Amino acid sequence: MGSYAYRYCMCFTRKFRSPDAHPPPGVRAAHAAAGAAHGDDGLRRFLADVQREDPAEADRVLAALAGGGAAGGIARFVGRSPAAALPTLDDFFGFLFSPDLNPPISNKVHQDMSAPISHYYVFTGHNSYLTGNQLNSDSSDVPIIAALQNGVRVIELDMWPNSAKDCVDILHGGTLTAPVEIMRCLKSIKEYAFCASTYPLVITLEDHLTADLQAKVAGMITETFGDLLYVPSSDTLNEFPSPEALMKRIIISTKPPQEFREFLKAQDNQKIGGNTDKLAEEGNLRRIDSNADDSDGKDDPDDEDDEESEEEDPKFQQDTACEYRKLITIHAGKPKGHLKDALKVDPDKVRRLSLSETQLTKATASHGADIIRFTQKNILRIYPKGTRINSSNYDPMKAWTHGAQMVAFNMQGHDKSLRLMQGFFRANGGCGYVKKPDFLLKTGPNGEVFDPKASLPVKKTLKVKVYMGDGWRMDFSKTHFDAFSPPDFYARVGIAGVRADCVMKKTRTIEDQWVPVWGEEFTFPLTVPELALLRVEVQEYDMSEKHDFGGQTCLPVMELKQGIRAVPLHDRKGNRYKSVRLLMRFELI
Repeated sequence: MGSYAYRYCMCFTRKFRSPDAHPPPGVRAAHAAAGAAHGDDGLRRFLADVQREDPAEADRVLAALAGGGAAGGIARFVGRSPAAALPTLDDFFGFLFSPDLNPPISNKVHQDMSAPISHYYVFTGHNSYLTGNQLNSDSSDVPIIAALQNGVRVIELDMWPNSAKDCVDILHGGTLTAPVEIMRCLKSIKEYAFCASTYPLVITLEDHLTADLQAKVAGMITETFGDLLYVPSSDTLNEFPSPEALMKRIIISTKPPQEFREFLKAQDNQKIGGNTDKLAEEGNLRRIDSNADDSDGKDDPDDEDDEESEEEDPKFQQDTACEYRKLITIHAGKPKGHLKDALKVDPDKVRRLSLSETQLTKATASHGADIIRFTQKNILRIYPKGTRINSSNYDPMKAWTHGAQMVAFNMQGHDKSLRLMQGFFRANGGCGYVKKPDFLLKTGPNGEVFDPKASLPVKKTLKVKVYMGDGWRMDFSKTHFDAFSPPDFYARVGIAGVRADCVMKKTRTIEDQWVPVWGEEFTFPLTVPELALLRVEVQEYDMSEKHDFGGQTCLPVMELKQGIRAVPLHDRKGNRYKSVRLLMRFELI
């Protein structure tokens, strides 16, 4: 036990005692129950009855504890000697409050990974090469590396001819963003592709190239990735491969260049050929939305979204680059006519369709069931609207509830929405692929599918108890939160999910304590627990200014380990603090 001294009024000093973290009553009760049995049997019973661990996981925990190291003194608790000492309360508490020994969710892949990729949500980045905003930041391989290290499985590259028109740059077209050479990006992708996950990495290419440059890119991709590159055996697929079948493989997704042949035949090619270079030099290459052809007057895309197109105006495309086309596994089709027609499922081939967040909102209002049927076999990609120049993000829940697999996010925008995305993909061992709920993959006898707008009964109830928190005194300076006294922490706990499930609640504020003890319980009825996220935040109360940020995390509700768990907190960007954590209890009934 130590103390902290704070100066106030220039010449006065106030001292505050800084107690060590002590076991709360719930931990004391659990320790007493575990101590009723001797040695290993006591902890095994605790792991089974309170923590609800299966026998295999209990064996793993006991083996880790017996190995000592991070387990410290609790290794005595699992000794095989008949005379093994019962654990001390501090040993037991140390085990429970360790995020590495007693985490809130599993770090192992546990879902079936043998279904087609269309059956999974995939951790997807948007304009993955940008270092900051969407208007004038630099393009670089650095944010690509960071995304891959954080488990992102879909990397987006915008390909444009360089100034000499003899090679390819990556940049956000029509903006002031500085370019980066494509080879630099490809080499970094190869080096870091599987550093966080062994499951397939998808590269989505926004193609603004002539046929000769497409062929050049095909050569670069083939040479750089070698055997890592998955090349489909046929021109079109009637079902996507599974993540399991494509482990440690890189796959390409873009619009096949030959989709423009019909358009080219219908145009005055001489007129086009004479003006292309001049228009390019003047910066007048117009980018249209990739789905502009899928709408009638009722489904027109917003002008604000046209900067997120999949290709430049077709009149600037040349003939097919065969080497380029054969590398494409996930084809981005070119739908025609009404949106309803664009969402029709072709039994003979699968494809990817892209919609902006604004288009998705309009589409779900009139074609919600069609979208869900489409995503049962095909892939739907959602991207931020063009007005998000500060790299902010949107609420992903509408896209997820309609089965959209690739919900593309700006990884540079450190906002609430990105925290939800990061939390969602902590599921399934953080591998970047999360199996969609069964209700989004099923179709009834009359073609009926899940209705996100329907009023649903409560399916599960989550009970959360927030015991206490610790670690700020190790990770922050003593005056970080308040110059004149220790912090006044309170916790916010709630649910992000479908509208009926969304709620936030808060604890009382504990004044002048680096180790706040709340001991408060909250109950959350859930109608769609499969898509629910537990949101946890800690704030430091400030009477006169904006409250200070003390940490956050988001955890998938259906992944929560039951019982008493140590929950590590993260900073605003999603980076885990070294020491800051909460002790919580979860019960899902």
